[in-house]
Amino acid sequence: MGGEKGGNGRRLAQGLGRVGNWRRSLFLLQCRAMSWYFVSDLHGDEERCRKLADALLAAPPAALLVGGDLLPGLSACRPAPDPAGEFLNGFFLPLLARLARSLGARRPEVLLIPGNDDPRCLEPALLEATAGGALRYLQNRKWTIEGHPVFGYGCIPPSPFPTKAWERYDVSHTVDPGCVPPEEGVPPGPSGERESGTATIAEDLDRLTDGEDLGQAVMLFHAPPYQTLLDRAALDGQRIDHVPLDPHVGSIAIRRLIERRQPLLTLHGHVHESAALTGAWRDRIGRTILLSAAHDGPELALVEFDPDDPSGAVRHLL
Repeated sequence: MGGEKGGNGRRLAQGLGRVGNWRRSLFLLQCRAMSWYFVSDLHGDEERCRKLADALLAAPPAALLVGGDLLPGLSACRPAPDPAGEFLNGFFLPLLARLARSLGARRPEVLLIPGNDDPRCLEPALLEATAGGALRYLQNRKWTIEGHPVFGYGCIPPSPFPTKAWERYDVSHTVDPGCVPPEEGVPPGPSGERESGTATIAEDLDRLTDGEDLGQAVMLFHAPPYQTLLDRAALDGQRIDHVPLDPHVGSIAIRRLIERRQPLLTLHGHVHESAALTGAWRDRIGRTILLSAAHDGPELALVEFDPDDPSGAVRHLL
């Protein structure tokens, strides 16, 4: 186990243990002076959440950013059983409450967005948790920490996945081969709530950042930008109706926003296997640094960074 600095996975220091020896990384966290933590794609894994809690107790950051897909995968809100609701209300929110009691004034701000696997019908519970001070629900919202505006946006472009609670068209009303349009698929809850079938990610991002100076901004996304080291899926050689599938599955709209507006830092998840395929969990577009916490192994991928110097970010596999 260890911390990785840069996309090549170099060890941070001699003596770091092998994968699985995560207690040494907790010691490493205590020895460093980094400010914020970023995780994504926890998918209701209680063991990963306990490791996250240990890291927060060992070295409390100023902020914890959670980049979507917090809840058990492909969950749907239903009377019973409700794995997503049970995880959120029976495990995750109580865990945050215990951490708040233990850390007191040192508790971090917790900023959270949804991902495509998170059922929309639990949004009221997240808004209630925001009102109670347990966390800050940041979907389509902005919050400022330590002088850095943080913008949150959890929607992804059309995918092959059946749940459509947090999908939008990307830049036009077209879908790639094998993908299901946002207005189709399995309704994510009893009310069939989903994102608007005609809206686009590009339009949403324009509204979210209209008139904003993004020079010192941190953008918290679930989807990665298109055609980067962070959006590579395991689709090589696959075809649908004789049409080859594009292995890059990120958002064109997110990429265009980064190219045009050049925020300080963008944070991403969603494509679990990308780092294993490309050997990189970070990338750059112009001056903007891109970091991903998506991971296809059993460990918790915890990205640690200083927003005043994001080029020194480190990813720990705990």
